[in-house]
Amino acid sequence: MAKILGIDLGTTFSAMAVVEAGEPKIIENAEGERTTSSVVAISKTGERLIGTLARRQAITNPQDTIYSVKRLIGRRFSDEKVQRDKELLSYKIKEGSDGGVEIKMGDKWYKPSEVSAMLLQKLKADAEAKLGEKITDTVITCPAYFDDSQRKATKDAGEIAGFNVRRVINEPTAAALAYGLQKKKDQQIVVYDFGGGTFDISVLNITADTIEVKGTGGDTHLGGDDFDQRIMDFIVDNFKKD
Repeated sequence: MAKILGIDLGTTFSAMAVVEAGEPKIIENAEGERTTSSVVAISKTGERLIGTLARRQAITNPQDTIYSVKRLIGRRFSDEKVQRDKELLSYKIKEGSDGGVEIKMGDKWYKPSEVSAMLLQKLKADAEAKLGEKITDTVITCPAYFDDSQRKATKDAGEIAGFNVRRVINEPTAAALAYGLQKKKDQQIVVYDFGGGTFDISVLNITADTIEVKGTGGDTHLGGDDFDQRIMDFIVDNFKKD
């Protein structure tokens, strides 16, 4: 039976895994790393760079290095959080014809789902090279509080990348499954995910054959990116005072 690739499509880093002998196994990328930077860039020579290579040249090529795209995916340009991000991002964004966000990279404008698809294409190619077989099916995770638009845009990204997206599932549910919590029954657990761009927490009810999300909360704009921004603001303020 062909393997299904599980993908954690993160704000800062992404990871991929397959199930072998009933256990999830992380697949390393072409660089031998267990996580891949969620960064896409067009270099000054016009070459598309993804992952570590894109991140390394971000300082010298900020306007064409796209990061934290998960914060924009499936959102309206008029969203107040998008407007706040617009002032902080090093690359240009604008309102698309559908009211969504478009991102400038090189001399073209892309939807966030198209940028995410570039990252997913790399993950797909790296997984196929590592496993030595073609992979068509995937399950992609998203924050538990993503709305329908954000989930659809995540699914669209997978399909643009050439996947048959079997399901988009909540990150806390995926974490519970990965830890084998479905083998226990009749308990409630709390799973929280504090990442590079998002924070979410879910209460899960686990029975013999289901994992049910009883409640969820969080903030799509609370993560490592925001800590970085606060530190930068603090340093800039002190520099100006001096």
